[in-house]
Amino acid sequence: MNKLREWEEVEKELFSPDEIAIAKFKANVICQLVDARNSKKISQRQLEKLCGVKQPIISRIEKGVEIPRLDTFFKILLSLGKTIEIKDLDT
Repeated sequence: MNKLREWEEVEKELFSPDEIAIAKFKANVICQLVDARNSKKISQRQLEKLCGVKQPIISRIEKGVEIPRLDTFFKILLSLGKTIEIKDLDT
């Protein structure tokens, strides 16, 4: 009988530790961006009006399909009343 393996086991076989860390970091940033928009109770279309970034681009960013340029990312963050902080990684 085949034993089902946990995703973490397969992930470690397929990806390097750096690749795993980057993927988790990206997912975390995307989740925080979506949460910030949802906490303000605004749609992607409303966010487009606030920041000038087209709704389809916002959608692709939130799906992780598109990586925004920094200036685009900053426009979105500022419209949501958010910022970023560069700090040491937790070890």
